[in-house]
Amino acid sequence: MKRQSFMEIALEEARQAADRGEVPVGAVLAMGDQIIAQAGNRTLELKDPTAHAEILVIRAACETLGSERLPGSSLYVTLEPCPMCAAAISFARIETLYYGAGDVKGGAVENGVRLYNAATCHHRPDVYSALAETESATLLRTFFKSRR
Repeated sequence: MKRQSFMEIALEEARQAADRGEVPVGAVLAMGDQIIAQAGNRTLELKDPTAHAEILVIRAACETLGSERLPGSSLYVTLEPCPMCAAAISFARIETLYYGAGDVKGGAVENGVRLYNAATCHHRPDVYSALAETESATLLRTFFKSRR
């Protein structure tokens, strides 16, 4: 599978999250050409503020692989990870992070605290931004516009 295909699946997870009334963020965790886990936000459904798409795929992948670390994995997410998710990505030792839309208010990778630039960050994934950026941003804008 290609990077764009993984991001298309993440976008579909984000659309499904929006259909459930959740903030439309989707994520896919892959190793090589194989998807290990995929999810969309479920914070409202699970009544769990940590149930972001990234956290859900990390949990599922760790369970599937029987490890708390995910070296050699790639994470595709439609929105720049927040501080909680960025830290979880680091702790899980995810090798590569691809994300769609930047998040100037809540992001922690290229915006906000820029966690991976901190001296205390033990693992820094390779980061590639703006993959399917337009589709990701449009999905979020449309969702929030419908809520106003």
